[in-house]
Amino acid sequence: MNSSPNLPDLRVFLVDDAVSVRRRLAALFGALDGVEIVGEAEEPGAAFAGIDTRVADLVVTELHLSGGTGMELLRLLARKMPHVIVMVLTNHSGAWFRHACLTGGAHYFFDKTGEFDLARNTIQRLAGEHRTRALFQPGAHHV
Repeated sequence: MNSSPNLPDLRVFLVDDAVSVRRRLAALFGALDGVEIVGEAEEPGAAFAGIDTRVADLVVTELHLSGGTGMELLRLLARKMPHVIVMVLTNHSGAWFRHACLTGGAHYFFDKTGEFDLARNTIQRLAGEHRTRALFQPGAHHV
């Protein structure tokens, strides 16, 4: 939802093995000011290709994916696209999972059931920061 057409939206790519979950996340996160959902995938390979093609700023991923895991995607993104912010949003929220994800390349880790509002608020904050950075980039011309 872009309320300031002269400022860039935070480009978000969603990765989850369940179509219904991706649709719900797209609706909830896409309604945030300054957020654009640029793609979705259900498995790591397609996710990586889509993130690259659509020049995503933020990836929101589940750990359980079709044909692979979110950990595979985390490692790949950390190695090949370290500039992309990665948020894990999962039901596998034990301390071991949290530690493995945060040391494996995730910038944020949230439990879908207990920390969803915190994840949403974090995305809104990131969108605001993204727009603020764009205002102060050399050569940026915003009306």
